[in-house]
Amino acid sequence: MRWSSSLSCTAAFCALAGQVAEATITATITDQASVKSAAKIIAKDLMSYYTGDNPGDVAGNLPSPYYWWEAGAMFGTMINYWYYTGDTTYNGMTTRAMVHQIGEDTAFMPKNQSKTEGNDDQGFWGMAAMTAAETKFPDAGGDNPGWLALAQGTWTTQQGRWAEAAQTCGGGLRWQIFTFNNGYDYKNTISNGCFFNLGARLALYTGNATYADWAVRSFEWVWNIGLISPTYEVFDGTNIRDNCTSKDHNTWSYNAGIFLLGSATMYNYTNGSAIWQERVSGLLNTTISKFFVDGVMRELCEPSGKCNVDQRSFKAYLARWLAATVRLAPFTEKTITPLLQSSAAAALKTCTAGTSGTQCGLMWTTGSFDGSLGVGESMAALEVVQSNLITTTSAWASAAKGTGNSTGDITAGTTGAANKALTLKPITAGDRIGAGVLTALVMIGVVGGSATMMISE
Repeated sequence: MRWSSSLSCTAAFCALAGQVAEATITATITDQASVKSAAKIIAKDLMSYYTGDNPGDVAGNLPSPYYWWEAGAMFGTMINYWYYTGDTTYNGMTTRAMVHQIGEDTAFMPKNQSKTEGNDDQGFWGMAAMTAAETKFPDAGGDNPGWLALAQGTWTTQQGRWAEAAQTCGGGLRWQIFTFNNGYDYKNTISNGCFFNLGARLALYTGNATYADWAVRSFEWVWNIGLISPTYEVFDGTNIRDNCTSKDHNTWSYNAGIFLLGSATMYNYTNGSAIWQERVSGLLNTTISKFFVDGVMRELCEPSGKCNVDQRSFKAYLARWLAATVRLAPFTEKTITPLLQSSAAAALKTCTAGTSGTQCGLMWTTGSFDGSLGVGESMAALEVVQSNLITTTSAWASAAKGTGNSTGDITAGTTGAANKALTLKPITAGDRIGAGVLTALVMIGVVGGSATMMISE
């Protein structure tokens, strides 16, 4: 497939990647020490919102108006902060939060979140644990499960829900876990993206092909049902009441990003299979065309001023997953690196607000603070700035490659009534090839138009 000119680094936005002089936080984006210094300031502002360690509060929770899932996403950012900078200031706080929210079944299922917890909410906590395993974040110690076990438990509980959910629309996870929550009839893309993303990363980390098989299966369902278009637009979700015929065609950067990183992981796992390279390229191409303006990241709700609390954090995850994609699919580096540089430089120009005078805004395309402050805004700015350190860090650890040492537990997540223990099979060279070939065969048989597009280009 030919990449469009939108993937090129143009003078209009490459110029943004250097010195930022008009913001309270100054940084030279190409200088490692300068980026770490800027990240430290933003991290302090971000964690000023966290009250979970205060007397009478709950470790791991953010105050209103922030939902539980965003706290899990934030601690994923703080694990990355440690990984990129080596600063241990927030490690204890992060560990206490992660451990306190484990809940039942080693799977981030605390009882006090049952009224709001969906598969996507749980998935963000599980992905934070996966990041901790991959980056060798210090273990919690004591009788606490390892970070790998928590990621496995999260994935296994979701795999156990697939069979029931597959009674409608031929597969796909529901948005909600519990029948009494609004949205139980909705199959949203981000829940299925979390399942796909975790499965791919667990396959790469553990070397167990069962995870890869399910990653292929979950991606295929999303593609076949039409939540990823032939041009790699990623839509919001679909409803079982019409057997998933109609779609919510809203597009969000985190949906694109979560499938981009999952596909990059599968590209790495399959030793560079053509089908996963095609997917990485297609998703990246469309992500850039939809979510970047002159090289600066933007959520589509920003121009209208109608981004809600959740949506204000979405760019954090796109930045996070773009950076990881550079490592897992190195052919993307020359495209992604200048985008992270120019977006970071633009984001820092908004960091002139709040009581600290350094809090960052939402809209990076404006060249100045836009009046919007919060956890999401700070988290997005931190991720896009620290992501510029991706090539200075060690590669993600992997037990299969002998570099990962996080303690796992394949029985985690299996004690619930709806879940059954999985027997995981070790990876073979044939499995790696098969994850690409199986995908290609299914794609050819799905829709003639999409198969022709992929083969002819």
